[in-house]
Amino acid sequence: MKIAVPKEVAPGETRVALVPQDVARLVKAGISVAVESGAGHAAGCADSDYTAKGATIETGVEPLLASVDVVVKVFAPIQHPTAGRHEVELLREGSALIAHLSALGGLEDMGLLDRLNGRRISALSLDCVPRITRAQSMDVLSSQATISGYKAVLMAADALPKMLPMLMTAAGTLAAARVFVLGAGVAGLQAIATAKRLGAVVEAFDTRAAVKEQVQSLGARFVELELGHGDAQDKGGYAKALSADQHQKEQELLARHVKDADVVIATALVPGRKAPVLVTEDMVKSMRRGSVVVDLAAERGGNCACTEPGQVTVKHGVTICGTLNLPALLPVHASQMFSRNVSTLVLDLHKDGALRLDRSDEVVAGALITHNGETVHEATRKRHAAPVGAS
Repeated sequence: MKIAVPKEVAPGETRVALVPQDVARLVKAGISVAVESGAGHAAGCADSDYTAKGATIETGVEPLLASVDVVVKVFAPIQHPTAGRHEVELLREGSALIAHLSALGGLEDMGLLDRLNGRRISALSLDCVPRITRAQSMDVLSSQATISGYKAVLMAADALPKMLPMLMTAAGTLAAARVFVLGAGVAGLQAIATAKRLGAVVEAFDTRAAVKEQVQSLGARFVELELGHGDAQDKGGYAKALSADQHQKEQELLARHVKDADVVIATALVPGRKAPVLVTEDMVKSMRRGSVVVDLAAERGGNCACTEPGQVTVKHGVTICGTLNLPALLPVHASQMFSRNVSTLVLDLHKDGALRLDRSDEVVAGALITHNGETVHEATRKRHAAPVGAS
């Protein structure tokens, strides 16, 4: 089996799907690895680092992708800026693709499904790998969310016109900044831990009562919403959408805490849906001038009503950070973690010199989007069949 690692061409994407140390793991298992020249440069990986671990270097993307069994990427295929064709068109017909395809988010370019099926590509979406014990080391959502949660706090600290820790100085005592984290998933927990390390007073909110202990173990105060009949967590551990009545209670609770926060880190996402709006414009208006909102849900519309995805703006005296793809801002560690997830998945599916896509396998069933010219992922198939604009 031969794997290709092309250079990412999406604007702003600096990560690489495989780093040299994981190339060595694959080569040891009998897998050939070819890397496009320069693919790892932004992540601190030179071509010579790859060859030292047993990979070959290819200078042209077209011959690279056309000659392999499996292509591993970070970002979903797009129109290639120099090849003049869509990346899917460069893949060998019947080959496999492993990438973060954002399948549960709807594959915004639904034409991508048609392209993949047209070339009979077996596409596995890394964001759909099920959250089961066996697949923990394949979970790119968690590994990249760790990066995002950490970076979000640093961005907030940089934008905030005050320091985070309490300081007792000869010029008087400086009060600690107050950080309010919305969502206690992986990104939220890392944001809590980072803010605490920097000395802030931290509160965190989540609709899932099950995360209360985790939040408190990091030294933050848990802001709890009484839902009346169970918490909002599905069997996969993700947050579920709230009812209209529950959402109203949530808004009232959040308004009281957002008003007093110097920094709000918003991380709340519901798989397959637009990000819930948790911070209204009225809440932003209630915040002190100079306060900061970092919205990690910006790629799905944002948790803050004032967020402009991809932009850092100031509204009502509050800095609203809608920066996208935070892991790409720390490509060395983000690539190391992503690469370990990808290589573990490949090794798990590698049998008898080939990628074995047994659809009775829980990991394959969860991650396989297209296969043999058909969309086989049920949730994606339903979204593809839904009318344009349907949620």
